Amino acid sequence: MPLDAIFLSALTAELNETIVGARIDKIQQPDRETVLLSLRTAFSGGKKLLLSASTNHPRIHYTEEKFEQPAQPPMFCMLLRKHLSNGRILSLTQLPMERAVDLCVESADELGSVSQKHIRLELMGRNSNLILAGQDGRILDCLRRVDLEMSEKRQVLPGLFYREPPSQGKLDLRAETPEAVRDALARLPGPVAADAWLMDRYAGISPLIAREVSYLLTGKTDADLSELDPDRIAGPLCAALQGLLTGFTPTILCRGETAKDFSFRPIRQYEGYLQCRTAPGFSALLDEYYATRDREQRMRARTQSLSKTLTTLINRAERKLANQRRELEATKDREHLRRLGDIVTANLYAIDRGQTRLKAVDFYDPEMREIEIPLNPAISPQQNAAKYYKDYTRAKHAEVFLREQIAKGETESSYLASVLDALSRAESERDVADIRAELTEGGYLRQTDRRKQIKTAPSRPMEFRSSDGVQILVGRNNRQNDLLTCKLAYKNDLWLHVQKIHGSHVIIVCGGAPVPDQTVTEAAMLAAWYSEARQGQNVPVDVCPVRQVKKPAGAKPGMVVYENYRTVYVTPDGGLGAKLSAGKPGGTV
Repeated sequence: MPLDAIFLSALTAELNETIVGARIDKIQQPDRETVLLSLRTAFSGGKKLLLSASTNHPRIHYTEEKFEQPAQPPMFCMLLRKHLSNGRILSLTQLPMERAVDLCVESADELGSVSQKHIRLELMGRNSNLILAGQDGRILDCLRRVDLEMSEKRQVLPGLFYREPPSQGKLDLRAETPEAVRDALARLPGPVAADAWLMDRYAGISPLIAREVSYLLTGKTDADLSELDPDRIAGPLCAALQGLLTGFTPTILCRGETAKDFSFRPIRQYEGYLQCRTAPGFSALLDEYYATRDREQRMRARTQSLSKTLTTLINRAERKLANQRRELEATKDREHLRRLGDIVTANLYAIDRGQTRLKAVDFYDPEMREIEIPLNPAISPQQNAAKYYKDYTRAKHAEVFLREQIAKGETESSYLASVLDALSRAESERDVADIRAELTEGGYLRQTDRRKQIKTAPSRPMEFRSSDGVQILVGRNNRQNDLLTCKLAYKNDLWLHVQKIHGSHVIIVCGGAPVPDQTVTEAAMLAAWYSEARQGQNVPVDVCPVRQVKKPAGAKPGMVVYENYRTVYVTPDGGLGAKLSAGKPGGTV
């Protein structure tokens, strides 16, 4: 994404309007690569500054996003609290045309001695880092330690003096002149794409902006500079480069309602494909753009191992079911075994011990044709007949047993699929912990050492308010579904669930009072969204009073039967939850 040096300069200028003089109230580290500074400012009240050294999405900006905090803060977070708590921010500066910023903080130590500390945030892809340095420039610690084996050019370790990232030897476009551009173009050895040339020559330019400059000058994003006249193109090119440094406009590139990219200026190269939308500010732009992406990425990382385990369990259950179904199909031919036993019994007089085959008339065949029956030469004729009867009986009993096992296997496979669906919709660590506990209780996961477990309160069902003001509760997982339907809900409340598809139990808290149609529709849309059918249309959702819902004895968590229901058809809406949200408990801050 194009968080290049020019975008960072616009962002830094915006942040400097409110951040200088702010006090650091609280320091948190929700994950390994992200630090949150809760700031108290004189003019704008409380703000949260996000510092991310993510290898995929490094950035700095104010955020309104709520983050779930770990039960125990990481050591780097504790170090930041020690040195920066209640500190005052003196300045935020950007390294010249680099994707790196320096946050200077004045704070007091345990003895009351005031000194300056520096937070260096380097936004450089896989080399991104967050470094805390003292007033003397020595590194106190960092998120990613870089030793000599990892890099010979630059080490980042506690105790070493901080050194700026090595220069790539590119030019600063702020000092560019038409004459220098003309000379450089005249020396081109052959065909070269304009966007590649711009990125190789100038520091701080992203691929998006390089293509945009090429498009503005030539109408092509990858125009060949060797085909252009240096005398005619040098002036406009230099002017276009200088124009990048002024008139910043926070711009989101969208396709429909989906944000695809962002920039510090309107982008024309995607005309007809992407639309430009202006954001309230650069900080708000980044917060909006990355909020959903980061949340999904964090949950994918947290649920990856559990998802893999569930997928393995489901595949194993499906393979077992396939084998059992094949065996069941084989038992359907058992009558043939009984008939062979009858024919062998009727022809015992014609069989000699050691005989391997019997040729006899098949008296079950209307045409009385002759049949050949295999025999075991190691046993007597009577034992051969008994073996066919025994195989027939075994197949008969196997059918009953296999039908029972297949029914259990189908229930187990469906249950595991419902857990996997709930895991895909998990929104917090508590949701994941609930699902893990459910699988452990069911014997699918091993019980971990209780002494090493960190106790966390179980998450609670999601709560919404319909447009009519009626309370709607939605289960996050199977355990919550049971809790909602079997314990929390009153018998006269309304229960909703997507028809024949895994999903959440939804309760309309009405106590038997008439429920407006709009509320039922909105609750059904929530049931469809929090299910496997969230991408569908005209999804059938069954509605009935809670008293019509029963949980069979011994049923898996979340599994119920119901009757006397009606069905409504709705199309899921991902934005409805935010509109109706009445607060989603779960330990977020």
